[in-house]
Amino acid sequence: MLNFRKVKPFQGWITVALLLCATTSVLADASEPLIDPEADRQALRAYYLKRFPGVDIQDYINGIYALDAASREQWQALEEFPPYEFDLEAGEALFNTPFANGQTYAACFPNGGVSIRQHYPYWNAAEGRVKTLELEINECREKNGEQPYPWKKGPLAQISAYMAWTSRGQVFDIKVPADDAGALAAYAAGKRFFYAKRGQLNLSCANCHLEGSNIFIRADLPGPALGQTTHFPVYRSKWGELGTLHRRYEGCHRDTRSDPLPPQSDAFRNLEYFQTYMSNGLPVNGPGARK
Repeated sequence: MLNFRKVKPFQGWITVALLLCATTSVLADASEPLIDPEADRQALRAYYLKRFPGVDIQDYINGIYALDAASREQWQALEEFPPYEFDLEAGEALFNTPFANGQTYAACFPNGGVSIRQHYPYWNAAEGRVKTLELEINECREKNGEQPYPWKKGPLAQISAYMAWTSRGQVFDIKVPADDAGALAAYAAGKRFFYAKRGQLNLSCANCHLEGSNIFIRADLPGPALGQTTHFPVYRSKWGELGTLHRRYEGCHRDTRSDPLPPQSDAFRNLEYFQTYMSNGLPVNGPGARK
C-alpha cells in the first residue's frame, strides 16, 4: 500500500482544473479547440510556481533535486564524477562508427545528428505517428542494413545519450500543429494516459508526479511532472546502468501492477509527446543521473 507522508496543503483547484481539462479534451474530436496544448503547459507551470514558490522554473530540469535539499546535495556530489561518463564515450564512438555499407548515423539526421535532441519527439504527418529519437536511431540502422538495438538500454541508450549531450542547453521546442487533427489526437492521447488511473493500485502518472511531487511514497520522493523528460537517457543507481525514457515508463507502469506496455508503443510515444511539450522552454540536460 502507498504510504503518503509529509502531506501538506496545496492548490488542489489547479489540479482539478488540469484533470477536468484532460477529461474534456480527450472526449472531444481531435479537431475541436478544446485541445489546447499551450494552455495546458501554462497551467502546469502556474501550478508549480504556486505550490513551490521558491523554485525557479528552469531548475525543474533537475527533477526531485529541484525540490528536496538533501537529495540535491547527494546528487551534486554524484555529478562530480558522472556515472554516465563512460556511456557518453561509448555513444560517441558508436555514433561515428560507419555501418557495413560505409554510411553513418549522421547521414540519417538533420545537422548531422548534432544538437537536435530539443526537437524530439515530433509529429510526423506523412507517417501519421509520433517519432522519438530512439525510434529514428533504430530506423537509421535498419535503413542501412543493420539490426535494430534493444529499446531499453545498451548501445541505443548510449547513442541517444551522446546525441542529447550535443544538445545540452538547447531549449525544447516541441510542436503540436493546431491544424493537424492527427497531431492533436496524439497529444490528447498522451495527456489522457498521463491522467488515467490503471493497474491494481489504481494510480495515474499524475498521482505520483503531480499531486505526489515531493511527497514520500514509502522511502521515495517522486519528482515533478514539469521537466520530467529533459534529462533522459538516465543513469539510475537502482539500475546500475544507463536506460531510456521508455524503460522508465515500462517500470512505472509495472509499479502500478499493470501489464506493462512495450517500449516505443504508440501509447508511450504519445505520452512522451505530451510530457515533452509540457517541458517546452526548458533546456536539454541529458543524460542525467538519478537514484
